[in-house]
Amino acid sequence: MGSPASQLMNLVSLRRSLLYSALRRLSSNSNAVATSSDSFPPTSFTPPSETAEKKDDRIYVKRPNSSSSSSSVTRDEVSVTMPMTLMTGSVVGKRFYKEVTTRMADDGNGWTVMLDYRTLKTPSKRPLKLPNPALAKAIAAEWEYQQIDGIRPFTMPLMKLACTALERVPLTRVKIIKNLIDKFHQDLVFCRSPGDTDLTKGVREKQEEKIDPLIEWLQSEFGFKPKVHSTLFGCKQDDNFVNAVENVLQKTTDCELAAIDAIAASAHSLIIALAIFRERLNIEETMELIRLEEDLQVNKWGLVEGGHDVDIADLQVQISSAVVFLRMSFRQ
Repeated sequence: MGSPASQLMNLVSLRRSLLYSALRRLSSNSNAVATSSDSFPPTSFTPPSETAEKKDDRIYVKRPNSSSSSSSVTRDEVSVTMPMTLMTGSVVGKRFYKEVTTRMADDGNGWTVMLDYRTLKTPSKRPLKLPNPALAKAIAAEWEYQQIDGIRPFTMPLMKLACTALERVPLTRVKIIKNLIDKFHQDLVFCRSPGDTDLTKGVREKQEEKIDPLIEWLQSEFGFKPKVHSTLFGCKQDDNFVNAVENVLQKTTDCELAAIDAIAASAHSLIIALAIFRERLNIEETMELIRLEEDLQVNKWGLVEGGHDVDIADLQVQISSAVVFLRMSFRQ
């Protein structure tokens, strides 16, 4: 067992390999079909370098003015701004830097990542200031991991979360909390399988074994007993219970709320996100709860290669990166 950061990098590497393997298989199948008939269009899969040439998602770098002395140039004038494709997963061009370092911000408020002499910025050209050196070094490691042939944003989940915390959360905090609360009544943790068919046999027993302890923790943590249900439409929880959960969300920092929102989206459960936030669940326990029903089906019917394995690797990256980001944002 390595550190959380090293485990995360291994998971990112795993997802990268699996996704590229799936793309290669799709490309091979498409090419085989295309050669069998001239009426079929050519495959839509193109190498990353070709895609990068067609799209205007290059990284523009502001260099110091030749008339300015090196001592008078601030790092804001020699910064690199991440394009919006950081948030979409596209390859954004070749690696243009050699060395990745971290240092304290010029104003002493936070830490920044340096690509050679350039200061890293967010997609909206705001300085990427991290709350502590640990998180800055973790994001620097993601940039150091990038290959020469192309920068792949899907291998930089911490960078994505940092941009979300710096740009999206401050502007949409109220909307984010409202969205989380609106979906609270349909939370995954509150749903139980009917247990009356061959397909669902054993699911309810497994849910009671794994999820009921979390329900008990909720009752002791918030003072209200959650209502469980077996309907797709959810069950309205006690208003005081909902208000207690909302108060917890309102007291979070921008980094904490960004991580909670990301975990809740991946897990389909705000309760699981709050349990991680309160250190009630770890990554392995979280994965087990999220995939409980699907894993039972996989054990019964088998795993689809290139399908289930890719989904598992992708979910591991999403959950692990959010947990690492959350834990590192605590550190001072």
